[in-house]
Amino acid sequence: MSAATLSTTSAAMPPPAAKPSSAGKRHPARRNLRHALVLAQRNLIKTARTPEQFIDVTIQPMIFIALFVYVFGGAIGHGSRHAYLEYLLPGLLAQGIAMGSIALGQNMNADIEKGVFDRFRSLPIARSVPLVGAVLADFVRYLFVCMMTLGFGYLVGFRISTNPLALLAGIGVALAFALCFCWVSLWVGLKARTPGSVQGVMFLLIFPLSFGSSAFVSTSTMPGWLQGWNKVNPITRLVDSVRALLVGGPLTTNLLATLAWMAGLLAVFVPLAMRAYRRRA
Repeated sequence: MSAATLSTTSAAMPPPAAKPSSAGKRHPARRNLRHALVLAQRNLIKTARTPEQFIDVTIQPMIFIALFVYVFGGAIGHGSRHAYLEYLLPGLLAQGIAMGSIALGQNMNADIEKGVFDRFRSLPIARSVPLVGAVLADFVRYLFVCMMTLGFGYLVGFRISTNPLALLAGIGVALAFALCFCWVSLWVGLKARTPGSVQGVMFLLIFPLSFGSSAFVSTSTMPGWLQGWNKVNPITRLVDSVRALLVGGPLTTNLLATLAWMAGLLAVFVPLAMRAYRRRA
């Protein structure tokens, strides 16, 4: 074969395709986490530009503390507002975390309606990344709830009766529960038609859970059927766990029940949210 023929054949042959990088295939979890953190940063920037979205995790906890301590505390606490504050604050912390999760579902619903997730679907990222990124960004909101509730509670007289390590453990349990419970709001946000309906559905869920728990009064003062409900109420278990870590009380049973609820919430609502996301977005 002549040199000219070889040259023509070589020119006609396409160049060898470049081998795809195996770095992403080798560490998919690391790659997905990096993508989720980028989207979490995007959500935080968006929230920072609308600071009124932080009202429910900054001003609202202070209003609830002042309302319950100074308006209802004298009656519920039998004249001792300080004693009632010691009992109340862990309950308000749990309620604040539950209510703080509502914004996650609303924002997710609004983003889908605006077509933001059409762009995400075209990107080379895992389908779960936008949801995980939204949850990671919401961690900042739950941290604000803990800081504002404990900080303002300290200003009006709340003091921990255990130790600093127990305080950190209590905050850790509350934050971990929040990151599990927020998947409920995420699922509702993906199923509801409007952001307003997300708020309505979540209020209908959170109010019976929080006000029908040990957050505000002892369960021993409730009717028998409601006491039975409180044995399985996840908010009651969370409140009693945090209360034990901050001011003392039985811990092991409540903490184990809280961990079981956290695992159950993840096992049920993460797959539901992922399925709803695939159908909606």
